[in-house]
Amino acid sequence: MAAPAETAPAQYLLPRHVGPWSLDDVLSLPEDNSQRIELVDGMLLVSPLGSYRHQQLVGRAYGSLVGACPTDLEATIELNVLLSSGRLVIPDFTVVRPREAGVMFPVSDVVLVGEVFSPSTRLNDEGLKRGLYASAGVQYYLMVDPSQREVEATLLELQGAEYVEIATSEAGVLTIERPFPVTIKF
Repeated sequence: MAAPAETAPAQYLLPRHVGPWSLDDVLSLPEDNSQRIELVDGMLLVSPLGSYRHQQLVGRAYGSLVGACPTDLEATIELNVLLSSGRLVIPDFTVVRPREAGVMFPVSDVVLVGEVFSPSTRLNDEGLKRGLYASAGVQYYLMVDPSQREVEATLLELQGAEYVEIATSEAGVLTIERPFPVTIKF
């Protein structure tokens, strides 16, 4: 009987790690443009980059927000937002009060976060991240759901400790008045 062939060791996209992840651990990871890595209480949330359709919707939201932002605000895409020392998230798009910042942007200057749902992120976006954004005091959360025939978008506003729906799209178009007037055609 022949000896089994030697196989190459498994390749890992992430290095082996023992125990909870820290912010320093995450920031020291090599650049990887094939996935998004977020940190919540020592746990990594790893998801693939969005599909073409996902990126289209992010682009449409971002383009509309950029064109409508008042001069004291700025729209961004995929910004590293530091919620607290153990929580680093990367919303699909944001509206922020511009400031000098390094690799991480402080949540205190984030006015709106937006997430475009995908099959791999829906549960986190609807549940976990919604709760994290509310706990961190992000005033507005825009959720975009492309799973229906017409894209559905919902703007939530933080009232007390909970988000309350203040606007929904009709026929793939969302018109909002807060935090500033804008119409987004998905």
